[in-house]
Amino acid sequence: MADYVLIDGDLAMFLPPFGVAMVVVRPGRMQGSGPSTWNGKNCCVDGDEKQLAVPGCPYITPVYSIPGVGTLKIAKLAANQKAKITHTGGRQVLLKGSQFTAKFEVQTPAQQPPPAPGPPIPDSMASYSGLGSFITFNTNYQAT
Repeated sequence: MADYVLIDGDLAMFLPPFGVAMVVVRPGRMQGSGPSTWNGKNCCVDGDEKQLAVPGCPYITPVYSIPGVGTLKIAKLAANQKAKITHTGGRQVLLKGSQFTAKFEVQTPAQQPPPAPGPPIPDSMASYSGLGSFITFNTNYQAT
């Protein structure tokens, strides 16, 4: 079934829950590198999703209530987010599709308040998994 092709400037929207972590999410902007264009903007192709990163997002967990900071990324696209037939420059074009798997990489760990006098206890998790989806400004160009 045909779906909208992602273009340069489309948004990757992340959902705030990343497992037990709650992240203050911000959208990321896709950068299209495909040679095909729509309204003067390059199409997004397989691999462009790996370039997206949204740094500086605060997070907490139920145990680690002193906020930490990390970066949002796309870990893996859903099967319906890569065109099966439509290619440009030898690579599959990316489609709006359903939801991708997202990754939150911790740069500064959240911390647990100390149970007694002493320093806070840092979160030992290096990353958390979550979900996200695309919002496209393309309202005409579809592919399969």
